[in-house]
Amino acid sequence: MEKPRKKQSQLGEVWRRLKKNKVAVASLVVIVLLILVAIFAPILAPYSYEVQDLNRPLEGSSREHLLGTDRLGRDVLSRLLYGSRQSLQMGFTAVLLSAAIGVIIGAIAGYWGGWVDNLLMRLLDIYQGIPMFLLTVTLAAVLGPSLRNAIIAIGISMIPGNARFMRACILSVRDMEYIEAARSINASHSRIIFRHIIPNAIAPMIVSVTMGLGSAVLAGAGLSFIGLGAQAPIAEWGAMISDARSYLRAYPLLSLYPGICIMIAVLAFNLLGDGLRDALDPKLKT
Repeated sequence: MEKPRKKQSQLGEVWRRLKKNKVAVASLVVIVLLILVAIFAPILAPYSYEVQDLNRPLEGSSREHLLGTDRLGRDVLSRLLYGSRQSLQMGFTAVLLSAAIGVIIGAIAGYWGGWVDNLLMRLLDIYQGIPMFLLTVTLAAVLGPSLRNAIIAIGISMIPGNARFMRACILSVRDMEYIEAARSINASHSRIIFRHIIPNAIAPMIVSVTMGLGSAVLAGAGLSFIGLGAQAPIAEWGAMISDARSYLRAYPLLSLYPGICIMIAVLAFNLLGDGLRDALDPKLKT
């Protein structure tokens, strides 16, 4: 007699479906490795990111410097490892900031509807009329060049997309029976929004946030490239490309290495987001 299949939790079911997507699992492994590299960079790096050897500038690969040195004799491998810290920090922090504010705005607009929804959506229309990167550069320039201000600029620029996405999720659940039941027992609006609506509408938002991480990492690298993000001597992938652009023809690998790191991180976040979207879609359940 066949044993009845145990009922899995929602998280367990999502993980079971995600495991079937080999590309998404590989992307998750890459992201975990990047996070571990960022955490343990001081241990993994053969040198500190600011250590200079002015006698060995622009040196190729060697036993002492596996990926060579930059124009100031700094070890490229060490700076790549330390640079993962700044790039991932910008990505994660900016996305969390934008998601937190966007979820609140979207929840209020979707739950209340009417003139509140119209007012917030029209303001977001004006907001989104400005290209994201142009808005990010403008905010970063106004706030001043620094890693913290770059994170704030990226986070603020990503709020409209998250707010609109959350509003759409809220509209799909606000008229469900359990919401009506909460209203019938005179539950407060804040309790209905934060205890019932948001938790049940947050799954698609997770996909949006995951895919937004790739955009945030790319935007952070762009800000550092033009001098509005991480400042010297801090190692950051975009800043490393900017520092090496004067030597692009003679020493192309100096720009290629951080460029590959950015590509891998952005691709991994996007592919994981695609996998999560499929795993969280109830229409694809088997």
